[in-house]
Amino acid sequence: MIKAVLFDLDGVLVSTDEYHYRSWKKLSADEGFDFFDHEFNHKFRGVARMECIEIITKTSGKHYTPEQKQELANRKNRYFVESLANVTTEVLLPGAVAALNELRSRGIKTAVASNSRNAVTIIKQVNIAHLLDAVVDGHQIENSKPDPEVFLLAAKKVNVPPPLCLVVEDAIAGIESARRAGMKALGIGTRDRLPNADIVVPDLSAISVDNLLKI
Repeated sequence: MIKAVLFDLDGVLVSTDEYHYRSWKKLSADEGFDFFDHEFNHKFRGVARMECIEIITKTSGKHYTPEQKQELANRKNRYFVESLANVTTEVLLPGAVAALNELRSRGIKTAVASNSRNAVTIIKQVNIAHLLDAVVDGHQIENSKPDPEVFLLAAKKVNVPPPLCLVVEDAIAGIESARRAGMKALGIGTRDRLPNADIVVPDLSAISVDNLLKI
């Protein structure tokens, strides 16, 4: 029986894709990367920021030192953080708040487990902090997904053994992270993109809490 549900944040509970896209687009304009568009942006889903920097600089063909790459990452994050002032509850995805409310009413622990270092800010902006028992973000971990660290730490924080935790994820790396943590995984998206998830649904409104807890 599932005793805790550990949610990735972006793409599961909220969608800040457009905010990330605009931030990467602004950085690309700064650097003269004319190849960056929405299709290229899909490569960054579930990928840590420095890995994204490696992808975009390699594609550009330009040489950047490690220090310059770090500056690019910092600048992109600054653009994104500045944009978060405009985030409202409109970015909440279908079924997210209803699922959190019902899980808590049943005594199921809830947590956000995200690679993002901006998770706490976003959670406050969309007013769901009171619906979570724990938050683990990029400030608290050394290894990003697909390493299982973020989910194992979240399970520890809610005091539930990994086999009794369900992960809700929208990225391949996140599903792999859940597997390595010894947890079941509900994928948000499509089966062809998330073949290793136990069940895949388009969003949280497409599955009842009863069925979610039976996974």
